[in-house]
Amino acid sequence: MFYGAVVWDPWLIVGQIVCLQCLYYITLGMFLSLLVGTRVSRMSLVYFFDYVTITTSTITGWCVIASFLFSSLAGAVYMLYLIERAKKCLDFSATLYIIHLFICIVFGGWPSSITWWIVNGTGIAVMALLGEYLCIKRELREIPITRYRSNV
Repeated sequence: MFYGAVVWDPWLIVGQIVCLQCLYYITLGMFLSLLVGTRVSRMSLVYFFDYVTITTSTITGWCVIASFLFSSLAGAVYMLYLIERAKKCLDFSATLYIIHLFICIVFGGWPSSITWWIVNGTGIAVMALLGEYLCIKRELREIPITRYRSNV
């Protein structure tokens, strides 16, 4: 089978989206616990999905911003192992952030903060570009050839 000849498998795509989304939120939760959990008395889903918590006016807001950006860096690494193709990285990054936008709308309403849009726009750019870079780097690796060939 040639490298470019791939059968379209919708269940694989859905599985990749679900895995990437879950890993992103697990990582975001870990970073929020480390950076924000030490500063607040009680953690809640507000820090995940409410646009009000992403602010530059408090130290806690900056910790939330850092958590989102670190999670997008980790998401790029996840795409290296889950998606494996550079040309699909933008699609999966955009899908992740569109799903996140819908969850945020359901949870806290339409994000009216410009900071929320900047942080998430930067996150999608970092995840897509770094994911593409890492996947291209892997795709362009030399194929190892064994030193001894069999005489067939």
